[in-house]
This record gives sequence, C-alpha cells and structure tokens, in this order.
Amino acid sequence: MVAPSGLPWADGKPADWSVRDGWNTYPRNDREFLRAVLADAAERAGVDPDGLLLSGFSRGGSMVWDVACQAPEFAAGYAAVSGGFWLPMTRSCKGPVRLLHIHGFADAVVPLEGRAIPGASVVQADIWEGLQLWRRENGCPSNAAEHEAAGSFWRKRWDCEAGGLELILHKGGHGLPKGWSTMALDWFERPEN
Repeated sequence: MVAPSGLPWADGKPADWSVRDGWNTYPRNDREFLRAVLADAAERAGVDPDGLLLSGFSRGGSMVWDVACQAPEFAAGYAAVSGGFWLPMTRSCKGPVRLLHIHGFADAVVPLEGRAIPGASVVQADIWEGLQLWRRENGCPSNAAEHEAAGSFWRKRWDCEAGGLELILHKGGHGLPKGWSTMALDWFERPEN
C-alpha cells in the first residue's frame, strides 16, 4: 500500500488534491504527481503498476474520479469513497474504467445530490449525475444487474460492456465505513469486474 497525500497548493497552505488539474485554486498536475509516486514505488518496492487499485476519501475520492476520467489507463481499478466530480462537471471521459464508489447515505459534507461550498465559488457535483456519466462511459444499461441490501450496506452493480461499475451506500455520513477496505479489495479481486 502506498498512501500519498495531495501537495500543498501554496506556501503555508495545507496539502490537498487539485480535483481538476489546472484549476486556478490548485494550480498543479495531480496525474503527473501520482505517476511520479507510482514510478518511485515500482523502483523502490517492486510495486506492479499493472495491478494498481487507486483509492481515495473525500477530496481524495474526487481525485480518484478525475484520474479515472482523465487517465483511465493509470490504474486497473478505481475505488472512491465520499468524493466525486465538481462543477463544471465533465461531460465525457477518455475511456471506460472499473469503478467502485462507496458513499454515506447521510453524508452532509459531500451530499449525494451535490452542494455549493459556503463562502467559496466551487460546487460539488451530483454523485448520481456522475454515476450516470460512468454508466455511459462503460456502456452500462440504466438499470443495475444486481441489488443487495444487507445490514448497513446497499449495493448496486451494473453489467457493462467495458470496465465495471458498482455503488455501495452505507447508513453513515461523511466517513469511511467499517470494513470499506476489505469491500474494495474483494470487489477489485473479483474476476467479473
């Protein structure tokens, strides 16, 4: 496991992901940074770049969606938690991907329906609209092929022409649900994804 943090976006400012490369607030290239991190991990620790699962939480989840959209070949799979596209939302991506999205049903920080950030000019996009874009990119039908509601989790999985798409909702808010990493690894290692 390699766990990089986003870069500081200005002197004295906290580390963060740019969300959209070239965005004026965070003027840098996260894809370039992640490629450098992966090359370093491959050289130092023998990490196989062809077996990569890119995951992130909150703004890191938004970074996952952006990298998946802008550079679908970067990872073998993408697992975003509580983060998605921001507005203006892209209307197309560069190819299909295997994507797992985990989100809290009661998330008020990154609501499923999106929100404007108070005091800022940025808007979090609607997660449902983002999933619709992923269904188009992956050639998925509108309706999910599989539904499961067990305990605190609700899952939907689409059968797609390319890539793969699965959504897991949990009863909580903006946080990592217990067992999320196991769910993500089990999803990534399933051959049908």
